[in-house]
Order: sequence, then structure tokens, then C-alpha cells
Amino acid sequence: MIKDFETWNTKKKALQESGEHKFYHPREVWWCSLGVNVGFEEDGTSIGFQRPVLVLRGFSKEVCLIVPLTTSLKTNPYHVPVGIIERKKAFAIISQLRLIDTKRFTNKLTVIDQKTFEVVRKAVKDLL
Repeated sequence: MIKDFETWNTKKKALQESGEHKFYHPREVWWCSLGVNVGFEEDGTSIGFQRPVLVLRGFSKEVCLIVPLTTSLKTNPYHVPVGIIERKKAFAIISQLRLIDTKRFTNKLTVIDQKTFEVVRKAVKDLL
């Protein structure tokens, strides 16, 4: 698979220059410009190199810990169900946990319920 690093680099430069930090909270699901990444690191696959992510923890207005979401059903301990997001079953890919700058956020989609959030948090803690 050929990855479009050149287009992503242009988009990433624009995010750096004109992006603004978004106000967020844990449990929120956002569209996030994850970009084009190396190897098997999770890419943004939609327009603008985006994919939905779940905010796990905030550290400041500029950075937070997120886990990317997918609609791909895989039976393994690294895909944790989070319910329906944009009319599709979604799963948190806890093995792809990462720190991001909130300039990458574009639109807030929803807030997941506390019980589901705790299941995801426990799975992340067990992973570590």
C-alpha cells in the first residue's frame, strides 16, 4: 500500500500554523486528524486524514491522551467495544493509545457513557 505522505505533510503544516486548540473532556469522541503514519500505526482514513478518537485523559488545553476508534470487528483483547458512533458499531484500538495535540481535533461527535468508558480505561490499564 502506497501512503500519501506529501499531502499529509501539507495538511500537518496547516494544522500547526492555523489550528486552534479545542476545548475537550474525557469520554468525548472527536474526529481527529491522525494523518499518515509509519507502518502499522493507525492512520486517519477519512477526508483530511481523520478518524474518530476517544479522549481518555487531558493533561492541558494543548495535549491529551486518546485511543483511535475503528469499525473493524476483530476478536482480540486490543479492540474494546464502545457502542454506536455515527450509526456504526465502534471499537477502541487500545494498542494504538497515543498523546496528541488538540489542534488535531476537528468536530466533537458524542460522549460515551461512564460504564463503557470505565471498561475502556480498565482495558488500557491492563495493557500497561
